[in-house]
Amino acid sequence: MPGRVLIYGGTGGIGAATARLLRKRGYSLHLVARDESRLATLAQELGAGYTAGDVAGADVFARAAQAASDGSGLAGLVYAVGTITLKPLGRLTDADFEQDFRINALGAAKAVQAALPDLEAGGNPSSVVLFSTVAVAQGFASHASISMAKGAVEGLTVALAAELAPKVRVNAIAPSLTRTQLARELVGHESMASSIARMHALPRLGTAEDISALAAFLVSEASWITGQIIGVDGGRSTLRPKG
Repeated sequence: MPGRVLIYGGTGGIGAATARLLRKRGYSLHLVARDESRLATLAQELGAGYTAGDVAGADVFARAAQAASDGSGLAGLVYAVGTITLKPLGRLTDADFEQDFRINALGAAKAVQAALPDLEAGGNPSSVVLFSTVAVAQGFASHASISMAKGAVEGLTVALAAELAPKVRVNAIAPSLTRTQLARELVGHESMASSIARMHALPRLGTAEDISALAAFLVSEASWITGQIIGVDGGRSTLRPKG
């Protein structure tokens, strides 16, 4: 077996798609998510261990790291957890900012911190995959809170990549809007989804499989890639569609 990967957000669209790809490549898995019923079903499908818990809670990271540890180290950690808080600045509350930062940035840091002994023991080196958003580099209205939080994830990515080399590689994926349950309020309205799709040089929305393909690559094959923020965004971060 290539090794064990700890996946936070394991029942989400991107997390579950990444888990399935890594399992096909021979990795063993430990999944973390809030909904224990869905988590148990997916874990049974993939032959995975699991920890039910909310990343906003105090103890889930230690519990998950301990449960995922089998004495041989971790090959990787994927933190596929996020929020989409879209409000004009004047409507954002302290609770909005704090929740976005806690779930996206602080949660990522604590997940890596708790699993660090096993990541450093994994060899080859091990891989951490975090998630940002195209909105950090591009700049969109009503994205102040989530862009702040994901901007912190990008800073965390490069800081940890420097600190943890050469034993651990750390990279982040920055998607554009993707058809997942998390984005249901945007992609559930077909006229809105179509309008956003046309803003991309490749005029469609992303899928979980678009993102998971890169996440699985960063875990399993990208042995000389670290400290990178990689866009999977239909060209939206750098290109403008014709017309």
